[in-house]
Amino acid sequence: NVQYGWLLRNLHANGASFFFICIFLHIGRGLYYGSYLYKETWNTGVVLLLTLMATAFVGYVLPWGQMSFWGATVITNLFSAIPYIGQTLVEWAWGGFSVDNPTLTRFFALHFLLPFMIAGITIIHLMFLHESGSNNPLGISSNADKIPS
Repeated sequence: NVQYGWLLRNLHANGASFFFICIFLHIGRGLYYGSYLYKETWNTGVVLLLTLMATAFVGYVLPWGQMSFWGATVITNLFSAIPYIGQTLVEWAWGGFSVDNPTLTRFFALHFLLPFMIAGITIIHLMFLHESGSNNPLGISSNADKIPS
């Protein structure tokens, strides 16, 4: 127990929820404006969303309560539906034959490492956005607003 650790933990959890609200608004805006037509930018955004969701999932497991335990058990067991390699993949993620301490260690490592991957994907996403230019509701070319390269 650290002084004001409860505050930091709650800010982290609620900040993540607020961040996802912003992400969903960003995706909604992109759908409304037709940004999916810029395939590279859109696809890197989808990869970014999936990586963010993976980071949030492993972070959800870290408090190690009943909801965390069963959430990890149910969600990781979904991988067992993959033909041939599913069960092996699940046992590899668990670090054994059930969700236990090795699972928690792996998820903590992933929760620490995935944000670095997110930062890299974000840079790639912004590079593609720089090439295509931002979209707008009128669909007008934004080339005049670009910084010359």
